[in-house]
Amino acid sequence: MKISLEGQVAWITGGSSGIGLSIAKTAAKCGARVAITARDKTEIQEAIDEIVADGGTAMSAPADISKSNELEEAVRLIYQAWGQIDFVCANAGVNGTWAPIDELTPEEWSHTIDLNLTGTYLTIHHSLPYLKKSRRGSIVIMSSVNGTRMFSNTGASAYAVSKAGQLALGQMLALELAPSKIRVNVICPGAFESAIHDQTERRNLEKIESEVEFPEGKVPLLDGEMGDPQQVANLAVFLASDLAAHITGTPIWIDGAQSLFQG
Repeated sequence: MKISLEGQVAWITGGSSGIGLSIAKTAAKCGARVAITARDKTEIQEAIDEIVADGGTAMSAPADISKSNELEEAVRLIYQAWGQIDFVCANAGVNGTWAPIDELTPEEWSHTIDLNLTGTYLTIHHSLPYLKKSRRGSIVIMSSVNGTRMFSNTGASAYAVSKAGQLALGQMLALELAPSKIRVNVICPGAFESAIHDQTERRNLEKIESEVEFPEGKVPLLDGEMGDPQQVANLAVFLASDLAAHITGTPIWIDGAQSLFQG
């Protein structure tokens, strides 16, 4: 059976690159009209051009997800344009700074928590009135294996805490929003090809790294190689579709068994 999002409006934060872009493109191929939120308007337009060139429909809703007023305006623009929001993917986030906890500054801690956890809250908070009108709404929160099933990445304390918080938020909201027929699920990716790795600041981790020798590569299913963002996109779109109509409050680890190996 083909996955279909026909008639749906999908809002993807962090949708201009990496996993978010793959989700946006896949949602459009499955029939959804797609709104993309990111900070860089040029990158958003490039993503829209790709979707339109492939026969899809997309619009720009720029915002910094840590700023409530900007997200509120982004949601208003989407609803004004299309009159509905059915699928929200809270994907935007950062790896932030990885450093020993006594060297991690309060500002670095807050930056990661504000973007990853508070940004997810704000995304859901502002879209919820429109999702409730849909009566078939779906929320997918992009968490991580870190902080949910894997704790071996030393120095990633702020990141892991933000991702654990996203999982807890998703499961709380699955119950809270069930009477409104809104499903909430949490995807926990392992290592996937993405520019986010290059944007991670790693500082003095050799001070706290555990002496463990892993075989070559850390992703058993792929002989150590990273996964393809398209694999995460396929899962996210499935969770937004009617094929997942009875799935809510569920964390799904998509990592080629990496977290079982490294947990």
